[in-house]
Amino acid sequence: MGDSSGDENRGDGETPLHRVEIEAFDIDATTVTNDDFARFVAETRYETEAETWGFSAVFHLAVSAPEEDIMGPAAGTPWWLGVRGADWAHPDGRNSSVEGRGDHPVVHVSWNDALAYCDWAGRRLPTEAEWEYAARGGIADAKYPWGDQEVDDGGWRANIFQGEFPRRNTGEDGWLTTAPVRTFEPNGYGLWQPVGNVWEWCADWFDPRYYATSPVKDPQGPPRGAARVLRGGSYLCHISYCNRYRNSARSSNTPDSSMGNAGFRTVAL
Repeated sequence: MGDSSGDENRGDGETPLHRVEIEAFDIDATTVTNDDFARFVAETRYETEAETWGFSAVFHLAVSAPEEDIMGPAAGTPWWLGVRGADWAHPDGRNSSVEGRGDHPVVHVSWNDALAYCDWAGRRLPTEAEWEYAARGGIADAKYPWGDQEVDDGGWRANIFQGEFPRRNTGEDGWLTTAPVRTFEPNGYGLWQPVGNVWEWCADWFDPRYYATSPVKDPQGPPRGAARVLRGGSYLCHISYCNRYRNSARSSNTPDSSMGNAGFRTVAL
């Protein structure tokens, strides 16, 4: 596990490079889709945290909402706007819907929401170690799930941001925000889009110092923390701002955080 390319984000704790042994596991080929989540909601009447709070974070170029719904930019990241009525069923605001986007990844789901879905489905979230092993697709030490070729070398391989972040997205890969979960090519293990498209929640608490002391056998993450691990980057990653669309890249957010570029995939119990 860890960065072997020298492209790590130092504050994220992608080093030291270290060996990990994990038991065999079964992981979803794709992130959970809007159609998947709709079935969960229909059966359980579950309300996400975004729905309970009445708002969520939407990328400024994607907002589809009345002016009075826009609460303003997030501190330090003005490209994120708090939007009333934004939730998994209205990903860009109350004037949007998931109609025609059933095969896109569900977004505006917090870690807590993802856990509720897993409980219903009889699944669980992957550990960070499981996620990275699966994302690598059997190619040891590679930067990306497909190898070391850059994401735009010979055609786009993942859904990230093109143009001048955050003002102008040229959409060269075909998508402004999420893409259907089976877009581009799967990796060697059959996983679609483990990098780009949406960040993916993992089970672990986040600690940038964890790799220095983590166990070799089936690491589960630190015993406590303030934020949960996110992996894989998203449609907002750009080399000038966030190069976290790599196998080893790490990020985190609080378990109750909800935003338009984070989803999840599940693992068998």
